[in-house]
Amino acid sequence: MPVPALPRLGLGCAPLGNLYRAISDEEAEAAVAAAFDTGATYFDIAPHYGLGRAEERLGRALAGRDRSSYVLSTKVGRRLRDLEPGEEVDEQGYVDNPRRARVRDFTPDGIRATLEGSLERLGVDAVDIVYLHDVEDHLDAVRGGGFAALADLRDQGMVKAVGFGMNYSGVLAELVTEFDVDVVLCAGRWTLLERTALDDLLPVCEQRGTQVVAGGVYNSGLLADPRPGTHYNYQAAPAELLRRAQELAAVCGEFGVPLRAAALRFPFGHPSVVAAVVGAAGAAEVRDNAALFGHDIPDAMWHALVARGLLDEDVPLPLAAIAGSAAKEE
Repeated sequence: MPVPALPRLGLGCAPLGNLYRAISDEEAEAAVAAAFDTGATYFDIAPHYGLGRAEERLGRALAGRDRSSYVLSTKVGRRLRDLEPGEEVDEQGYVDNPRRARVRDFTPDGIRATLEGSLERLGVDAVDIVYLHDVEDHLDAVRGGGFAALADLRDQGMVKAVGFGMNYSGVLAELVTEFDVDVVLCAGRWTLLERTALDDLLPVCEQRGTQVVAGGVYNSGLLADPRPGTHYNYQAAPAELLRRAQELAAVCGEFGVPLRAAALRFPFGHPSVVAAVVGAAGAAEVRDNAALFGHDIPDAMWHALVARGLLDEDVPLPLAAIAGSAAKEE
């Protein structure tokens, strides 16, 4: 079963689960409505995000909408259960959580139960894509039946496409080589600042026909606002990377291009990248991302970044001719 056609810009729904700060139900619903208004109708979610709160909010926001009008992915590998009396919530970066716990579970029954729980919270009969989530420390379980259980769901027609989602491109490359993977979500390893995926994952995906969704295009914020104290890879950015991000911003500014617009466009230089998902905590952020994604970027800017040593010469660039060709194919 082929991977469903994905809008090039999607909404990463972790913020709907109160990632780092609480938002209201109304803000979450407005973010989803803005995604529909701007055409960013690929929604990526997971039980992990706010211990199910993000899925519940997304489900309410999708209620009544034509199921064919959006693409939906969720993740398995963390099954949710209610807390026992006396147990404390493990927030893991999310605030104001429901009283639930995450349980690592890669068994066939566990994967099916995790998916069924997601469907119930989302209020839908099916999702389009299911990723095995953050399995870099659980490869024995993946190889011992975890991926086979997920592939069975695809073979039974319960989902259209299956794959993996994580921050480690080298591990993703191993898994794409080893298994029949339709699509991967690679976060933070193919950005203006980091080419790791070009050296391991992307060549394998191109060879095997595996599609790539780019996540973490702002590298935890450094490519959104490169100033001292900004995060990179979820912690304070090293001085050298901060300096390089500031230099990238300066060159982009010479061409009238916001750094965030360049960061959003950059992953599409590689032909295996079909979409980028970006988190947003409200309607204004969704609309801002959409406007940045549509920003006109002259080819000369990309060439200038290469000429000044800020991008390597072998990096595939998202030139206008390439982008126009991709748009026509869609």
